[in-house]
Amino acid sequence: MPNNTLTILFLSLYVLGIITIGIRNRKSKNSEDYFLGSRKLPAWLLAITFIASWWGGGSAIDLVDHAHQNGLSSFWIYGVPVLIATALMFLFAKGIRNIGSLSQPQLMRERYNDNVALLLTVFIIIFMVIASAIQVIVIGKFFNAFFNISYEMGALIGTAIVLTYSLFGGFRGVVITDFLQFIFFLFTGIFLFYLTYTQSGGMEAVKSTAIANGNTGYTSFFNKVSDNLAYVITFGTSWMIQANIWQRISAAKKASDAKKMMVISFLAFIPLYLMVTYTGMFSSVIYDTVPQVGIVPDLISKIENPLLSALLFLGLCSAMMSTMDSLINTGALSLTVDIHKKYINPEATENQSVKIARWSTLIMCTIALFIALKIKSVLTISWIGSDFLTSGAFVPLIFGFLWARGTAKAATISMVFGLLFSTYNLLVALGVDLPVAWDIASAKQAIIGLSASLIVYVVCSLFTSPDFERSRRFIQKANILNRKTVVLKKDN
Repeated sequence: MPNNTLTILFLSLYVLGIITIGIRNRKSKNSEDYFLGSRKLPAWLLAITFIASWWGGGSAIDLVDHAHQNGLSSFWIYGVPVLIATALMFLFAKGIRNIGSLSQPQLMRERYNDNVALLLTVFIIIFMVIASAIQVIVIGKFFNAFFNISYEMGALIGTAIVLTYSLFGGFRGVVITDFLQFIFFLFTGIFLFYLTYTQSGGMEAVKSTAIANGNTGYTSFFNKVSDNLAYVITFGTSWMIQANIWQRISAAKKASDAKKMMVISFLAFIPLYLMVTYTGMFSSVIYDTVPQVGIVPDLISKIENPLLSALLFLGLCSAMMSTMDSLINTGALSLTVDIHKKYINPEATENQSVKIARWSTLIMCTIALFIALKIKSVLTISWIGSDFLTSGAFVPLIFGFLWARGTAKAATISMVFGLLFSTYNLLVALGVDLPVAWDIASAKQAIIGLSASLIVYVVCSLFTSPDFERSRRFIQKANILNRKTVVLKKDN
């Protein structure tokens, strides 16, 4: 087929280009150079790689399909949580950058102790592996639909592409390729928005179709918001503490650049997620039901112009790869710095650490691919991955910056509770017959998990001895509020 021939040619040239970028950025003197780009990257470039990390495969495919079915309120599934998480990170960006740690567990080790840091490492690796597997699933299904190859082969090819350029380039290579991938996907997003708008006849046609289908509230932003509260709570809180985003904040030159990155990203996310949502709404006039392969892949595959079809295909691949490479790189960071360097070989040289970083990247990709070949469902597993972070890590991380009375024992107990709570829910979701007092992946479950984690943390902190000197030193160093007297005041 001509379309496939040209698409394969474009994909090959594209892969060659990003691999070349990765190889040209392969020289890393130490772990900070490999994982943070030596903290020399400008705020605008970090903002773009941040946007590319979140405005990826889920937004490109899943949100369009949800908006086709549920209308404007689908923005609450991804758009609202992203905006909440970005706004919260703006408040904490200065503190995160001021601490200056290489990884989140290093930051928590400085605030609490080694046990808390190790537990956080476990949460990060679990989340990054699950989130990476989701992107592998999306890539595998897309390649399967577009090239008529097996899902397994599509997943393998997509993973191999991301692995190759991530393996050599480290964070700097990821950031540069994310920039190129964002440009490609932005073109795809704008074109598909225009295409569906012109083919559907605009919002009047969307409203008429919704009325004809009896779909009341289709164009209302607040229609059935309660149905999406579970995603708002769980995604919003877990994404706010997502390690790959904190990695970008830590990579900023200075604290003001970190805050600037958040402002740029917040303002960009609003039109980007609205554009994707409206693309799905316009498609409701074009499609009676969502195609099995998804609306976006189906739209691209039906474009007759082979050159345009190939470019749009490349744009969609870029969205998925830009999200996956970020997750893989951050998971590798935890394996290298927080597992190998801390527990296996503390005397490792910088050159040895860079080699281990590349092996860690390979391990992350391999595990993610294995999971993706076994499980092919996206939304539920995405929610479960986020639930681990929300229930287990959100409270100790955030209160570590704000409350000097919070203790290491309380953080440990709270995180163990979150790990057990999320694992229990995971087992129920996988079909294990266990008693539950809430629906799995519901707002009730999210509120119970988060509230219980907070109660455990606060109560245990009040009944255990704090290390005021350590906690105050950390909070003063973070200096989020620019009010040193607050953290130095004696607690009674």
